[in-house]
Amino acid sequence: MRHPDAPAPGKPLGVHYDQCFGCGDQPGGLGLIARAGEGVSVAAEFTVRSGHQGAPGLAHGGVLAAALDETLGALNWLQRAITVTGRLETDFVRPVPVGTELHLEARVTAVHGRKVYCSATGRLGAPDGPVAVRAQALFIEVRVDHFIENGRAEEIDAALADPDQVKVARAFEVNP
Repeated sequence: MRHPDAPAPGKPLGVHYDQCFGCGDQPGGLGLIARAGEGVSVAAEFTVRSGHQGAPGLAHGGVLAAALDETLGALNWLQRAITVTGRLETDFVRPVPVGTELHLEARVTAVHGRKVYCSATGRLGAPDGPVAVRAQALFIEVRVDHFIENGRAEEIDAALADPDQVKVARAFEVNP
């Protein structure tokens, strides 16, 4: 269920952690921008840049998988759950050329105990464009201790020291 304090549909979710490859402002990162959708869903987009290539002129499959994972992970902010990716199954339907804006939509399909099942679709050029990638995922709810025990101390300490408590909570919302 969507948490009562979750952002309203259409509201940007913002960066969950400044150093995040997916949504942070990293030189080689995705710069993915996500917005809350209806129910427990998220819409996101990013533009495939030259540094995201695998084959000449085409997005690297790992970059596309990372975009799907980031979008799927953002769903957990709507539930106020701390999760990690347990499984990510990706289908590559068609090539994604450099310069393409990829539009992603993700939604939770089921929750069972600590397990959150979800799916995502990435479309070329527009929210109703041709399907390029799809994913099914399983996220596992964890305690914040998971990140504290496994992350690098300097990044953990810096994130926890931020006076903005929403940023502190969001820094630990998705897989490390």
